[in-house]
Amino acid sequence: MIHETSVTVAADHPAFAGHFPGRPILPGVVLLGWAAKALGDVLGRTVPPCDIASAKFLRPVAPGTRLVIRLTQQPSGAWRFDIVDGSDAVATGSLKVPAA
Repeated sequence: MIHETSVTVAADHPAFAGHFPGRPILPGVVLLGWAAKALGDVLGRTVPPCDIASAKFLRPVAPGTRLVIRLTQQPSGAWRFDIVDGSDAVATGSLKVPAA
């Protein structure tokens, strides 16, 4: 089963300060944080620090972008995340969450 949530990147998000002047780009760590938060929402609990089994950042994210975060549990128990802007992939990877 695929779980989806969306987020619009606020133009005044604090991560844009200094990243980069004149051409703001959302840092990948923010995308990872949103993927972990979405996973916590799916699991119904706060996700503790988890292992990032893999992560690829495929294109920059600018202020005002509406992103969709898709989560799919893998047979291994890890969770694949795909973050997209429309039909464009922004980031993909896999998170492993410790047992509750």
